[in-house]
Amino acid sequence: MRRTIFTAEHDDFRAVARDFLAKNVVPHFPEWEEAGLVPKEIFTRVGELGVLGVQIPERFGGAGSGGFLYPAIWMEETARAHVNLGGLGVHVNVVVPYFAAYCTEEQGERWLPGLGTGELMASIAMTEPGTGSDLAGMSTTAVRDGGHWVLNGAKTFITGGVNADLVVVVARTGRGGDRRQGLSLLVVERGMPGFTRGRNLDKLGLRTQDTAELFFEDVRVPAGNLLGEEGRAFEYLTGNLPQERLAIAVGAQAAAEAALDATLEYVRDRRVFGTSVASFQNTKFELAACATRLEAGRALADRALAAHEAGELSAADAAKVKVFCTELQGEVVDRCLQLHGGYGYMREYPIARLYADARVSRIYGGTTEVLKTIIAKSLGL
Repeated sequence: MRRTIFTAEHDDFRAVARDFLAKNVVPHFPEWEEAGLVPKEIFTRVGELGVLGVQIPERFGGAGSGGFLYPAIWMEETARAHVNLGGLGVHVNVVVPYFAAYCTEEQGERWLPGLGTGELMASIAMTEPGTGSDLAGMSTTAVRDGGHWVLNGAKTFITGGVNADLVVVVARTGRGGDRRQGLSLLVVERGMPGFTRGRNLDKLGLRTQDTAELFFEDVRVPAGNLLGEEGRAFEYLTGNLPQERLAIAVGAQAAAEAALDATLEYVRDRRVFGTSVASFQNTKFELAACATRLEAGRALADRALAAHEAGELSAADAAKVKVFCTELQGEVVDRCLQLHGGYGYMREYPIARLYADARVSRIYGGTTEVLKTIIAKSLGL
């Protein structure tokens, strides 16, 4: 069905993104997967396209639009090309919005131009070894000492943590009756004494996405690196969750569509018992069912994109679209791999990578189970 949320300018950008990925990413992607890391220089190349600066104010070199449709197009095209550019998605969709919203003028001059060009890459450190979805339970602390905060703690599963030049660390800077009080955002810069990175974690999927352990031992973070107001981190984090969850949903939907396209090509070419796999009724019915469900997922994702552009996407609706599209991704990719037979289990075929990459979509950004509680609450339950 025809999509109605994009303009001619969006279509032009989609063509540019598709061409860029085909020339600069696809040929090198296997070696990046082998290394488990995307080379940093590719981010400045992406920055030249304007992808990284869409939500950065014009006075700091960005587009200043605040819109999300261009990043959404970028995610769709990377999925279509069967590639992943490491922590770039978190940089654009999750971290840059915090900088754009809460930087002081001085901080903006220091950081925002580089974040928009890709010269500075950023990640956000929330999850701890003993704390996942329960953000209010984190134990990393920062104590004020004159003109600095002394930061101590550890974080894990930090997307983009290896390549990041700036890490927004969520730390407890005070105590209150409510566990949500007293959390603050501190920007830790590459090279600060006491800040170390552990191993690049060995994951099931998303092999090019650097996911790191981070350690902070008496790191003296300048008071001028406090992002936003002290004690308001929980409010800031929950405020950006609808966009973060929408981004995951858009990526999941696009990956599922890419799985269908790859499978259609495979079943037309693959021959068994003297005929193509596509000729069997089971193949036709399975793929027809996938196409139908994907049409529903696309309609939901596009409606959520439109609501977000209008500033109307609620936390509950973002939860709905993430649950639906990520569960759909798992279902469709599994069906498509089955139609590949044994070849679907080989990583040389795109469907194998799509299958491995899909599993985390239902976990990060809020597990399906946590999101169902948010949806249930919106129903008055």
